[in-house]
Amino acid sequence: MKNITIDRSKRLAEEPGKGHNRWHEAIAPVVGAAVGEEVEIETRDAFDGQITTATTAEDLRRCDLNLVHPLTGPVYVAGAAPGDLLEVEICDMRPAAFGYTVEVPGFGFLRDAFPEPYIAKWSIKDGFAESADLPGVRIPDGSFVGVIGVAPSKELRETIQRREANLLGRGGVVLPPEREGAVPGTEPIASEALRTIPPRENGGNLDIKQLSKGARLMLPVFVDGALFSVGDAHFAQGDGEACGTAIEMAGAILVRFTVHKGEAERRGIRFPRFARDDYYFPPELAAPKRFLATTGLSIREDGTNESEDATLSARNALLAMIDLLVERGWNRQQAYAICSVAVDLKLSELVDVPNMVVSAFLPLDIFGQ
Repeated sequence: MKNITIDRSKRLAEEPGKGHNRWHEAIAPVVGAAVGEEVEIETRDAFDGQITTATTAEDLRRCDLNLVHPLTGPVYVAGAAPGDLLEVEICDMRPAAFGYTVEVPGFGFLRDAFPEPYIAKWSIKDGFAESADLPGVRIPDGSFVGVIGVAPSKELRETIQRREANLLGRGGVVLPPEREGAVPGTEPIASEALRTIPPRENGGNLDIKQLSKGARLMLPVFVDGALFSVGDAHFAQGDGEACGTAIEMAGAILVRFTVHKGEAERRGIRFPRFARDDYYFPPELAAPKRFLATTGLSIREDGTNESEDATLSARNALLAMIDLLVERGWNRQQAYAICSVAVDLKLSELVDVPNMVVSAFLPLDIFGQ
């Protein structure tokens, strides 16, 4: 078995031979792996060690978001070539003992409604996470990596840069290339490479909690060797990761690769796919018997009806769930954090124009009641 070990007492910039925090086709691989060979990869937390057991909420105002996300890799997969489909089998996940959930000003789905910083620190032990900041909440292990992907080709990277620049020019929210804090810090990579915040064709920050132990992720290959990297480990997350963070942690992932020659090109596969043959969570947790749920529609607070706006529906469902949790005794920042780590946002229907329905599901067993 191959492995990539890291020194978590150091920031990624102090150990640049083990990883990167941008996507670029010219980043050199750390290790090579044959098809069928297992590789264990250790990862740093999403904020690259900036958040510790001593961190306060006010400290979050000074976090350097240019360091997000430190990835470990790349792994050069022998035989992988552009047009292939890389199958990544997630054989195991190993969580750390400390985790955190933070609300950073200016970040998250409800960033306009939550301008103040907040932190919940978690102790991870015996398959559960508990926090003195959220007393009575006990979250079961659903470990997975939020960022998992392969390198884009030069052509794809430049296409992404053009389309995201166009979106930025149309008023969209985009994080363009930023050399400050980039690893590698060498040019031209530092100024050209893509930020890791959004998911794209190459995978990246997918934040799909079903990509836990037992999943098989299929990624289109864009460069020779695929150049596979991972990071941003989570102990648990609700579908939606509403406040922008799950139960963030360091960790280790064990993977195994299969290359399907020419399959991405032959089948026209543009985006990642995934599959599994077992439950991603015990079934009573994946589909909880006991839950409370709220719904949201495409209607603004002032009564204005928008047409087929799933984002607005999700916002309304989430705000209603926060109100529900406040009714049960939590403050709004605690409620927002609980939503991010445990509440699943689901598209209940998309066809009954003009209103789309999004439901927010809160599993009651996390409270042990």
